[in-house]
This record gives sequence, C-alpha cells and structure tokens, in this order.
Amino acid sequence: MKYFVRYGEIGVKSPKIRRKFEKKLMSNIKTELNCEFENDQGRLTLITEENNEKVHDVLSRVFGIVSYSPIYETITDKEEIAILINETLPTMVKSGKFNPEKDTFAAKCRRVGKHEFTSQEMAGYVGSVVIDITNAKVNLSKPDFTVYVEVRNEKTYIYYEKIQCLGGLPVGSQGRVVCLISGGIDSPVAAWLMLKRGCSVTLLHCDNTPFGSGTVPKVLENADNLRKYSLGEEIKVYSIKFGEYLEHAQKEAPPRMTCVLCKSGMYQSAAILAKKEKANAIVDGSSIGQVASQTLNNIEATRYHCRMPIFSPLITYDKIEIETIAKKIGTYETSIIPDGGCSAVPKYPETHADLELVKKIIEDIDQKSVIDEVSQTITRIDL
Repeated sequence: MKYFVRYGEIGVKSPKIRRKFEKKLMSNIKTELNCEFENDQGRLTLITEENNEKVHDVLSRVFGIVSYSPIYETITDKEEIAILINETLPTMVKSGKFNPEKDTFAAKCRRVGKHEFTSQEMAGYVGSVVIDITNAKVNLSKPDFTVYVEVRNEKTYIYYEKIQCLGGLPVGSQGRVVCLISGGIDSPVAAWLMLKRGCSVTLLHCDNTPFGSGTVPKVLENADNLRKYSLGEEIKVYSIKFGEYLEHAQKEAPPRMTCVLCKSGMYQSAAILAKKEKANAIVDGSSIGQVASQTLNNIEATRYHCRMPIFSPLITYDKIEIETIAKKIGTYETSIIPDGGCSAVPKYPETHADLELVKKIIEDIDQKSVIDEVSQTITRIDL
C-alpha cells in the first residue's frame, strides 16, 4: 500500500534545510515502520506492506506530519482512472465513510506536468464516474465526502481521506533540552510540547525524599508514554536526590522562601545535567500564577541565577487546557494518582519574592556549593 505523507512548516524552509528535515522525518518513521519512501519535489510517498492499523498507529505519533492519505495508483488515462474508482470507492461505502444515499460529494484535482485536460475537466470527469457508481448528489462548496485526484505526469493517484496528524517538527531536528519532570500533570505535557517542536528530551526528576515519596513510578510511567512520541530519538531519564538540598534550605533560610529556593535549585541542577547532556535549554511546566513559585516575581527570582535558557511552553495555559492535552497524550491518569505531595511546602509561601533579598539568601546559604554536591547524586534511570 502507498500513502501520501504531508508536512507543514518544513515546506517553507530553504531547499537544503528542507531536505535535512525530510531525511530526519523519514528516518523517524522507519524506526517503527518497515517502509520505503519516494520523494518527488516535496511529495513524500510512503510504501509499505504493513496493514493500515499499524501505519495509522505509527504516523499518528510522529511529529512533523500534518496529515496522510492512503492512495491508489494508476496510469494517467481516463478509462484506467474510472476502473480504479470502480474498484476502490465501494470500500469507502462499505466502511461507512461515504453514504451515497445521504452524503453529498465533490471531486478535486491537482496536476503536475502537461496534459490534454485541465484540472477542472479531470475533476468533472471523476465526478461523473462517481455519479454513475453511486448516484450521489454533488456539493462543491461543502461536500460531506471528497474524491481527491492527483495527476503527476504519467501517473494518477486517487485518495478519499486526509487523516490529520500531530504537525510540528521532526523530533531530533532541533537539539536536546533537559525537562524538569515531577509526578504532576503539567511537566509531562511541557515535555510533549517540546517534542512537538523537534527537540530531543532528557527528563530530570528531583526526588524530594524525605519530603515526599511515590513520584518516581509515576515519572517512569509517563516517561515511557512520552517515548511513544519520540520516534527516532531516545528519551533519557535521570533522578537527583534533591531532598538533601531542601533540608539545607529549610534549615538555613526563612521558611516562607522554601518554594522559591527549591525551584531555583532545580534550575541549577538541570543546568549541570544539561552541560553533561550537551543540551541547549531547560524546560519546565510553569504556568503563570498557578502555584506559589509561578508568580511573575517568583519566576524572575528563581531563574535569575541560571545562565541557561529556560522554556516554559505552558506559561499561558490554564489548568483545563493542560489537562486536555494530558488526556490526549495518555499521561493524565498516571499524573493524578495520589502521591502525598511535598511536605516541605510552608504554610505561607512567598508569592512576591524580592529579587535582591533572594540573591542575598542564596549567597548566605551557599546554594552553589550545596547544589554542586547534590548534583553528584544525579543518576540515569533505565526505562
């Protein structure tokens, strides 16, 4: 079977960059699908003997694909085109995707090359063939069903559906990021969105023991789920014994500053791992105003000492929007499993941290030395 595979923004890149992205996209698909490709001036045609269910499962998880279509091929000859439609259209009727008794239809044609007919003439011809077979009514403005005809020189392709996919850029085309991941809802979604933008993802979990427990199994399960969307690039998972730093912060700093110092330390830890991973940025699941450490004042204060770019793809999302994505990608049910939360959170956390005060406290508690020491506990977790 053959399939047209369509990409979106890859098509606006320069020819050299487009070819690079196309190559990466095809390589990512091949990691889970036994197939070959034809690439004709930006038109990717996937050729495989795998069944439709397997093809859909793979293509629906590959970032960089806008849509795909199962296609039927023949020579550019009207009689042969009519024969092909007679052979393939009944499958659409049988599957329930086209009900000629109720649904209207339209035929659309695209052409590449020189022919004795126009695109409009071919569309009209195909429409007449469909009417002869089904007696369905035509609606050119808002059809219920569309027959697509693509004439490319001596070959003609017929397809009946465009199956929407995830879009974005091929994973691995934009470098690697280190994403802070907790047992909650937000951070796996943030990691997924970075995969969508073509980034390879390394996950860092800050283990807050003795201030919390039960998060590691959730992190690993969500990491395994994210791996389904990272075809072609490995999802790496690391853990750090962050409770040691939290104990120090609680002992040496005012209680209300615990959350601010916690998040600041997490960024510093992620930056250390990022250097080892040759990553270019840090990612977290922050959303403005959602929790104490995510007010604008606290965002400024917690990120001030980190020299590496920090991306928060959820920064403008509300909780309902984030949960919707989490349900879509399969991480929601794992994230809502109770884990007891973090007992280090003070009764009255600082929500409007003064940057100058935070700078002084960080210096007073010798944060850098403590984080450098704690970073020695960063260990790789094998999925």
